[in-house]
Amino acid sequence: MSNPDQKIAIVTGGSRGIGAAISRRLATDGFAVVVNYAGNEKAALEVVADIEAAGGRALAAKADVSNPAEVAALFDRTEEALGIPSVLVNSAGIMQLAPVAESSDALFDSIVDINLKGTFNTLREAARRMQDGGRIVNLSTSVVGTKLPGYGVYTATKAAVEALTAILSKELRGRNITVNAIAPGPVATELFLNGKSPELIDQLARMAPLERLGEPEDIASAVAFLAGPDGGWINGQTLRANGGLV
Repeated sequence: MSNPDQKIAIVTGGSRGIGAAISRRLATDGFAVVVNYAGNEKAALEVVADIEAAGGRALAAKADVSNPAEVAALFDRTEEALGIPSVLVNSAGIMQLAPVAESSDALFDSIVDINLKGTFNTLREAARRMQDGGRIVNLSTSVVGTKLPGYGVYTATKAAVEALTAILSKELRGRNITVNAIAPGPVATELFLNGKSPELIDQLARMAPLERLGEPEDIASAVAFLAGPDGGWINGQTLRANGGLV
């Protein structure tokens, strides 16, 4: 049943990994959640089904965040189906690793298109259309701090996202909209685990003083704090959720 007082959250990349955990957590916290996906409709519908089975409201919405027209359509569909969003979480992202000298034009363009342009597209739309009092949370990476070899292009896009986060928080002065970023360390998702040996995974897990990989729910909890009533005085910040890695 529709609830006109229910707050609405858009989670880009909300169908898998960290994004799926964020979608489920925000639904648990009472938000109606728009689970955005680019290609894997089945995964998005599974997240929606989980949310609805727990008594929440959600819908799956396909959109390529690198395409401004599709981002505008995502906001249109959200407004038509649920209402004006009060929370935007930018979780959509891709990661391809290569030394700078070996990074192809195609690698550079694809990562910039999704991680940077995609975030810019949704930020621009949210700045124009979001309700006053809203919350925006972007996903960065703690590699901005660790500066690991091979992560050059990926990390550059996330450093740019952190800069956009701080600047947009100032541009939205007077509207009571907070804009923050979460910078995870290594998190046990398919994106992170894919292609890594057990030895490397164990090594990366031990780098943080807490000596484990993060779980998607760890990041979802940090996002929920910034999106919820207790996070209202945090603005323009990047929170490194990494177990003390850096």
